[in-house]
Amino acid sequence: MVSSSHGVSARLTAFVESSAFRNFIMAVIVFNAVTLGLDTLPFNADWFMQSLPLIDRVVVGVFLVELALKLAAYRLRFFRSGWNWFDLIVILASVLPMAGSFSVLRSLRILRAFRLFSVMPEMRKVVEALLRAIPGMGAVMAVLGLTFYVSAVMATKLYSETNPERFGTLGDTAFSLFQVMTLEGWATDLALPVMEFHPWAWLFFLVFIVLTSFAILNLFIAIIVDSLQSKHFDAEEERDAEVGEDVVELQSEIAGLREQIAVLSDLVQRSLGSPAAGEGVPSSSASKAPDNSE
Repeated sequence: MVSSSHGVSARLTAFVESSAFRNFIMAVIVFNAVTLGLDTLPFNADWFMQSLPLIDRVVVGVFLVELALKLAAYRLRFFRSGWNWFDLIVILASVLPMAGSFSVLRSLRILRAFRLFSVMPEMRKVVEALLRAIPGMGAVMAVLGLTFYVSAVMATKLYSETNPERFGTLGDTAFSLFQVMTLEGWATDLALPVMEFHPWAWLFFLVFIVLTSFAILNLFIAIIVDSLQSKHFDAEEERDAEVGEDVVELQSEIAGLREQIAVLSDLVQRSLGSPAAGEGVPSSSASKAPDNSE
């Protein structure tokens, strides 16, 4: 009975991990994302308004069946994966009531499209690399925040009297400096109006741009690229370890085959040697037999 249950679990695991099942779920996720986008169109035909909720129920049903199959296949192992928890939360959010205080969750249905992260291994690797880069990004964000705070205080002290609409308060200044960091209209909207009253203000803005846009933001890119490379190297090491285990197993099998061949060779030699020893028996007996010629 136990072996049969293990066999069913193994077959379910092979089914939910198969490429055909994964591609089917991926197609359902993409189809659902398209239908949720169509729901925002200003098209009020009756057949259109009635078919979209029906399609949504069918998609949710497919996701619930997928969730049930994974729970039956993995059992308690299902809850050891963060991606399974992500799928569980997204799917359960889809079956909550969409009326009353939960009506805001209708807009969260599009989060199902993020399930492509858990279905596609390539996208999953990118997300895992980004999560691994968070500790290093935290230090860079601290440096960026400190730079922003110091620059915002300086700009507020320097330009609040002449440009109060942009640098009147610390919050307004921080927002203005964020626009400067993105390089979106910073010269015409911010720098030039300030330079009408402070001709040397360009020096402040240029130093701020060099520190934030060119230096600190590039550190973010460097950390993410390093995390992606380390993730790639880890995957290669895992493959090498798996290959090494296969080689060791193959070598042990070859050693076992050599031992079996040696045993078989010894048996063959013994079987071939026994008739020769038997041939000597009649010769000895013939010497003991009486000589009838006399």
